[in-house]
Amino acid sequence: MDIETANALKAFTTRYCEAWHQKHDTWPQSEELYGVPSPCIITTLDDTIIWQPQPFTAEQNVNAVERAMDLVVQPAVHSFYTTQLAGDMRARFDNETLTLLQTWSEDDFQRVQENLIGHLVMQKRLKLAPTLFIATLESELDVISVCNLNGEVIKETIGTRKRDILAPSLAEFLNRLEPVL
Repeated sequence: MDIETANALKAFTTRYCEAWHQKHDTWPQSEELYGVPSPCIITTLDDTIIWQPQPFTAEQNVNAVERAMDLVVQPAVHSFYTTQLAGDMRARFDNETLTLLQTWSEDDFQRVQENLIGHLVMQKRLKLAPTLFIATLESELDVISVCNLNGEVIKETIGTRKRDILAPSLAEFLNRLEPVL
């Protein structure tokens, strides 16, 4: 496990939860996750849930992705998806507003790995360098990903060679994120 990435993710999650609590006098809430089981849920309201991050208790790796694609995934990506269970969190990196993707439950972790495999299969068909997404952007064509060749965090347009480097590492990227409520 990449401890630096795990610590940066926990630190951002703490900043996010504390900012939410300070603004709303409650922990983070989600309408989108209402009715979706997770150990993160601390309270269920009429049409929303209140959540807090929880430790990831399953095997802490994305080995299913490695096996399916016959590649070694960057250690930072293993840490990113297996440090904690949490709701997705909105954030800002420089001028980009994004939604940081998180694993909501062990069932969701299976779905996440399937989506990562699908993303890598498409890239392989298009003969693009492999990346693993970590966040979505307003435009459905753009995502924030980790380049699996060098560990850089990039903004990429799906299905194209258009890639902009945002940070040299996932830990640095996470440390620079600002919560958006």
